[in-house]
Amino acid sequence: MKTFVLAACTAGLLGTASHAGSYSEPMIEAPVIVEETTSSSSGITLVMMIALIVAVGAAG
Repeated sequence: MKTFVLAACTAGLLGTASHAGSYSEPMIEAPVIVEETTSSSSGITLVMMIALIVAVGAAG
């Protein structure tokens, strides 16, 4: 009886280990690189346009 129980437990452990899955290589994703570019005239254009409109409006 002990042999039967030992064999059943061993078969159960080996059976679950065989269904655990196979080895697959890990997927390594390339890092995302975000480059921020700023121009020296990025905000000055809008300010200059508004100043020009105000100056033309004041002169007119």
